[in-house]
Amino acid sequence: MQDNATEVTAAGIARLAGVGRAAVSNWRRRHADFPKPVGGTETSPSFALAEVEAWLRKQGKLAEVPLRERVWQQLAGHPEGPLTALVHAGCVLLLIHERPTVWLDASAGSDARLAAVLPGVLEEVLAPRFGGVPGRGVNSGARGGGVTGTLGGGGVNSAVEIGGVNASLDGGGVNAAVGDGGVNAAVGGSAVNVAVGAGDVNGPVTPPAVNSASTSLRVNSSPNLPPVNPASAVHSTPKVHEPATTRVTAATKSTTASVLTAATSSTPAPASTAATALTPASTTPAAPTTPAPALRTPTGPQLLTSAPLLRGAAELAAEMGARQTFEFLLGRHLDANPRQYTLTPAELAGLMADLAGPARTALDPACGTGALLRAVDSRPGQELYAQDSAPELAALSTLRLALHSRATVHGAAGDTLRADAHPGLHADVVLCHPPFNERNWGHDELAYDPRWEYGFPARTESELAWVQHALARLTDGGTAVLLMPPAAASRRSGRRIRADLLRRGALRAVVALPVGAAPPYNIPLHLWVLRRPDRTPATPEVLLVDSGRFAGEGRGGPDWEAVREAVTDAWRAFTRAGRLAERPGLARSVPVIELLDDDVDLAPARHLPPAAVADGAEQLTQVRERLGATLRLTADLTPPPAAPAPPVRWPLTTVGELARGGALVMRTGGNGGHARVPVLTDHDVLAGTAPSGTLPESEEEAVLTEPGDVVVPVLGGGSVARVIDGATGGAALGRNLVLLRPDSTALDPWFLAGFLRGTANNRQASSYASTATRLDVRRLQLPRLPLEEQRRYGARFRALDEFERALRHASRLGEQLVRGMYDGLTDGTVAPD
Repeated sequence: MQDNATEVTAAGIARLAGVGRAAVSNWRRRHADFPKPVGGTETSPSFALAEVEAWLRKQGKLAEVPLRERVWQQLAGHPEGPLTALVHAGCVLLLIHERPTVWLDASAGSDARLAAVLPGVLEEVLAPRFGGVPGRGVNSGARGGGVTGTLGGGGVNSAVEIGGVNASLDGGGVNAAVGDGGVNAAVGGSAVNVAVGAGDVNGPVTPPAVNSASTSLRVNSSPNLPPVNPASAVHSTPKVHEPATTRVTAATKSTTASVLTAATSSTPAPASTAATALTPASTTPAAPTTPAPALRTPTGPQLLTSAPLLRGAAELAAEMGARQTFEFLLGRHLDANPRQYTLTPAELAGLMADLAGPARTALDPACGTGALLRAVDSRPGQELYAQDSAPELAALSTLRLALHSRATVHGAAGDTLRADAHPGLHADVVLCHPPFNERNWGHDELAYDPRWEYGFPARTESELAWVQHALARLTDGGTAVLLMPPAAASRRSGRRIRADLLRRGALRAVVALPVGAAPPYNIPLHLWVLRRPDRTPATPEVLLVDSGRFAGEGRGGPDWEAVREAVTDAWRAFTRAGRLAERPGLARSVPVIELLDDDVDLAPARHLPPAAVADGAEQLTQVRERLGATLRLTADLTPPPAAPAPPVRWPLTTVGELARGGALVMRTGGNGGHARVPVLTDHDVLAGTAPSGTLPESEEEAVLTEPGDVVVPVLGGGSVARVIDGATGGAALGRNLVLLRPDSTALDPWFLAGFLRGTANNRQASSYASTATRLDVRRLQLPRLPLEEQRRYGARFRALDEFERALRHASRLGEQLVRGMYDGLTDGTVAPD
């Protein structure tokens, strides 16, 4: 069933049809029957996905929407937004992952039946995975409801005291006849949704008719007793550590009967019941400092709008697995909104988890999308604790972790520093990528907080507040690893806290990462490794590591394999012996007393001697010789004088026409797949360097280059095209690149690449935004020439490419020689004569 409420933008239509956005604009102008906008804005309208799909198929422009694209469009165009849709899909994918047969039973029948049955089924799966009790709601307390629990142990939509989803007041199913009751009748003939007696849910049984008009039996009213739906919120959040009896009281105010009615009736649900699962659905918004459970079981009315998406996600999970489906949808959402999230690269998360070591209990107090806890090695009986101030990230992270491992996941939404959801926790490991440079972190409210064991952080030292929070949540001897800005190691306002961390043996290592390791990519971030001191004497030395030498040349990031090997090897050697022999330019252990000066500067580069340069002059001689040989080669490759020729008017074709005619295959990059191969980035293409990038692992297969392919960057406005050679073949195609694979019997690759580089050609195929230029590769033109004539041009273009490569190589060698001479003269290894 296609959801008519799902909307799609012009960019989404272009992806569905495999065309550019300009084609969609042309269709809107030329075809009167093109679907009318149903939302969005005047400049960026949105259209009903079902209408668009039908129109494309009618025009012969679409055979069938690929399943992945269909599910993504349903998620992106969800009426409640993509984040709500992701949470609903994640809940169902977890159900499919845990109990696939239960999903098959629940999904049989109509969407209304699915929405009625699903909340209770989800509750039975979500509660044990997230630390609750089945039938009592996620994160619930003893005897009764949690967030979406019911009175006395019932499921989400269950009857009171005894019932599950299909239970009744005295043993009968919701739709079962008990005594003389009909389909919707309960005990003794009373309707399920009619209060018994005088409004008392557990009151004496009387036999009024279904939907009786008796005023004493109105659903939510009672002349003598409180109504079933009191003013307190259905999803009101109890304090995390309040007594169990208090939690039960708060939970027992949930509206069992009315939720069931809304989920099974054709009458539209009240607006209050359609609150998103990402934010507290309460009548009174919770204070921002109050932690809330990360995930609430969606109600029937909420799930009803997501039914088409849930069925599509289940179908996709049958193809690629539930876990992989959620990773695909989450990754697609993150890629579509890169500026909204600060992500921790998977390689960095793996390094941090390696430094922390194995753990039975692990905490991430600023979990984001869950990358750090996902990197922790699984083990039996493991418990993962996660909290984030963004409710949507806390919910998505909780689902992602539950799908990734068998660990019990305790998720919470709230400001960790102001309202810690796990104040009594003593974890084996804490991993954290905290927000940097936050001034509004709670300095004024938290002046007397017991966590500031090493000193009260200044307003400008939010990172040191996170450091002390991590230490406070560790068990004795536990390890914390935090990603920190380099300024935190040297700012004067934090020197007293740094000094105390050193004196008491809490700070064990500072690791300087290469530039480009994590956002912000333009500075070398640090890792701080801390241990909560136990009764053993503190080690009087601290490990300092500088891995900056492993920075990559391009924007693809550092050499992670080399970084991981160097850092973990130094850390393990240090932990075994308590000290580390000096490794010039890379690592050394420094006595704490040497660091306790007026600045307490912990930046590794300031305490590590440079790498030995005993043969510095000899190396410079070698560089000079290579530069001379390259310059001679450049002179030999210099193109001959250009011979004048009269202007030629060739018949032209476009890349798009060639692709439709089968003369070439066109592919776009950006997927990492499962294979760990080098990634060719747009920067590599522009600079003419070797593949230097990385891509996150994904279920979508990576596009691997082959010799003879032509790769074109689509951003930046430069007229560049690169022919893949044997050395580059096999690399994965990175983002913002288009690959053209010509048919060797019809197109010469060097002829193709050469004409694509024409300045006028690129200008006519480019579109301009406020801050960037984007190239529409399909519009690039080239002449229709016989293959032999193509090869004549191709040979000349290939010679120009060799000349260009030689010039670039000479430039790099020249820069290396100049830098080496400056360094040698200033450090005394090169004489001025």
